[in-house]
Amino acid sequence: MEKKQKRLYTRIVILAVLVAAIAYTVYNTAHKDDVQLLKIGDNAPDFSLVDLNGETHKLSDYKGQGVLLNFWGTWCKPCKKEMPAINNQYKQFKNQGVQILGINIAQSNLEVSSYADKLGVEFPIAIDKTKSVMRAYNVDILPTTVLIDKDGKIVKIITGEMTETDIEKYLKSIKP
Repeated sequence: MEKKQKRLYTRIVILAVLVAAIAYTVYNTAHKDDVQLLKIGDNAPDFSLVDLNGETHKLSDYKGQGVLLNFWGTWCKPCKKEMPAINNQYKQFKNQGVQILGINIAQSNLEVSSYADKLGVEFPIAIDKTKSVMRAYNVDILPTTVLIDKDGKIVKIITGEMTETDIEKYLKSIKP
């Protein structure tokens, strides 16, 4: 009788865990839309990240300048394809009131710095170690690029790979 009772309690516990998991999933799905999605015209969420050179980049410090935020990962093939084009445009626009910041998603400093070195990237790259900036900007596809005007407003959100011509056009559009 004792074995049957233990088995019954085990089954009850397993059933309770399953019911709790299902309830949590249903609740989460029902409230998924509660997350505020960013849209054109919204104020860009402020953040502070440290780049590979140890310099802090705070979005609010760039008020009065256009900003291109590029969210990426080393495993992302389209990210790798657009990185040289972003870098070329960085060289063209860096002294024209436009900032470019690459935001890597939670990879190691060594992995990111060797990747950037191999590609010859000159623009600042910061690592979003906790994915807090990624969440604040509701990024779920890489690459994602967010264009911010001189007033700190989001003017465009681009998901997927950009061409160099696109990047140039976008940077001109946020140039003060």
